[in-house]
Amino acid sequence: MPPGKRGMMILQEEATAIHAIPAQWLERGFRLLILRELHTDKESPAFAWVEQHMLRSPQRLSRHGLFFASTFLPEIMAWLSEYLGRPSLRDSTGRPCRNTRWPILTWHGEDRLWASGNHTIEWFVDVIFPDEASWTAFQQHWHGRLMGKTEVSEV
Repeated sequence: MPPGKRGMMILQEEATAIHAIPAQWLERGFRLLILRELHTDKESPAFAWVEQHMLRSPQRLSRHGLFFASTFLPEIMAWLSEYLGRPSLRDSTGRPCRNTRWPILTWHGEDRLWASGNHTIEWFVDVIFPDEASWTAFQQHWHGRLMGKTEVSEV
């Protein structure tokens, strides 16, 4: 799909499926399905990590739940650092500040009722780049992974 065009999210057919699916294009970024929260009437919610090749999986910090930070895999962090600079810079007073050239990552959940009657919350991460040029470069380099594959595009 051409850069900047919004695409329809390809959804999985079963609530228990965890295979990678292509990212959905957003304006200057993408939406990636990361986590599925399964609900039943009799038990506490269960979580399933959806396979993908862009972000680190959440770390279990305690028996009380998951830590929901969104962090790119090391090879993507290295590429972003080379292309956009370090994620954290220092302002004129020497205080650390966010590099505004880096994309912004935000979580959001969407309820989903399956044909089987299962109820889930689909957890997505939206990644938005501050400018078209950095999004286009990222999309070209990481296109294979954005499509749910493990390889890097040869551009």
